[in-house]
Amino acid sequence: MNTFKDATTEEINAVMEQSWNAFETYRTFSLRQRAGFMHAIATALGSISEVIVAVAMKETHLPEARLMNELTRTIFQLNSYADACEQGNWLEARIDTAIPERNPPKPDLRKMLVPLGPVVVFGASNFPFAYSTAGGDTASALAAGCPVIVKAHPAHAQTSEMVADAIIKVARECNMPRGIFAHVHGAGFEVGKSLVMHPYTKAVGFTGSYGGGKALFDWAAQRKEPIPVFAEMGSINPVYLFPEKLKQSPVELAKLYAGSITLSTGQFCTNPGLIIGIDNEELQKFITTLGNEIEQIAPSTMLHPGIAKAFVTNRNKALMQEHVDTIAVAKQQPDENQGIPTIASATGQAFLNNPVLHEEVFGPYSLVIRCRDMNEMLAIATRMEGQLTSTLMATETDMRHYTPLVEKIKNSCGRIIVNGVPTGVEVCLSMQHGGPFPATTDPRFTSVGADGIKRFARPLCFQNWPNNLLPDELKDANPLGIWRMVNNELTKA
Repeated sequence: MNTFKDATTEEINAVMEQSWNAFETYRTFSLRQRAGFMHAIATALGSISEVIVAVAMKETHLPEARLMNELTRTIFQLNSYADACEQGNWLEARIDTAIPERNPPKPDLRKMLVPLGPVVVFGASNFPFAYSTAGGDTASALAAGCPVIVKAHPAHAQTSEMVADAIIKVARECNMPRGIFAHVHGAGFEVGKSLVMHPYTKAVGFTGSYGGGKALFDWAAQRKEPIPVFAEMGSINPVYLFPEKLKQSPVELAKLYAGSITLSTGQFCTNPGLIIGIDNEELQKFITTLGNEIEQIAPSTMLHPGIAKAFVTNRNKALMQEHVDTIAVAKQQPDENQGIPTIASATGQAFLNNPVLHEEVFGPYSLVIRCRDMNEMLAIATRMEGQLTSTLMATETDMRHYTPLVEKIKNSCGRIIVNGVPTGVEVCLSMQHGGPFPATTDPRFTSVGADGIKRFARPLCFQNWPNNLLPDELKDANPLGIWRMVNNELTKA
């Protein structure tokens, strides 16, 4: 239970002023200094891993192995983003040298990304480490040269406090400017709104519900100086069962997806909440097998009572819709705050006619859509809202034969998967964790992988500057040895 007091307006003002003052200093720190700070945070978290995992287990009801894996990922993110920070590729350094003899003369132009300013990060309920206090948003902002203010998620406030204490201690040891990192609590929306609306806040990172992310986005847009909000707001992550693939392995596909739907009680933003196929003998075999598998999976405790309550409400709302059939429910009855694995089904026409069926049910739930034919499947893909992921269970023949469907699916997602499950997000440069609205507020960016650093930076062009006064990243001699585009050629020269 959260025993921390909500931050007052006075406390928020003091934190933000300190953060702004820190920005004026930290923005001048070298890439190596920023990277060293991030590596030190990673080391500190590793040294207290057993203690903070034990606390997180009590607060979130997640098992030790799951939390330890997530903490390991968080440490990897800090180290990998630190390395990427120092390598400097994310800076997008561009140099076009002067041509004085041209008429009119061409000036010397050099461009790179520079930090935005203090970034407010909202901790995620379902990832107490990887998307919270020291998670990807925090690591990206620090790498970009921005101070961070974290609003702890009340579902794991003590865990967040312990991680924050570790970061603040490291900041002192690394001689970082006071205010480089701050941590506040707030169970109600007032603290979050105050942070977003504060004039010293220059960007926001958020992972959570559509309602929460959209509220932050709207507040940010209403400011005298609007600021970017990078909000990941959920997704139903549709899975398209193509004819030849489904005919080859309906039973195996069903077993694969039973595991993905119920992994970690379905509490992933990439949980497959919608499965779409043509209504035939193979699809019925898939549905039957999926139902049998789901019935055998025991309910498990959800992250906190609020999520459990929302799951029950949204699940019941979906099941009560006209033309929706309940296919299978776990045989074991759930205890308090447990999510019960559930599979439902509806026709393609019902899905097209009912917006409620397009809504995310966060938890171990999925809806199988039975289409009349490929034309109806195409119609569903055409109407699909923005998603983090879409999955094709398809053979190469399927993909060649149904190219229009494949192309439509590409339009509505940030990551398109072939013959796999969407749960599981690899931390690497080629990962895209983001998608068209309403999955995120800005599909041009990712919240996973070092490209996420670019969210908290802006381009700045230097025209006709003396070489010795330029940032090291743009000097002729390239003292940092980073990759740069010089007169349209990518080089380290």
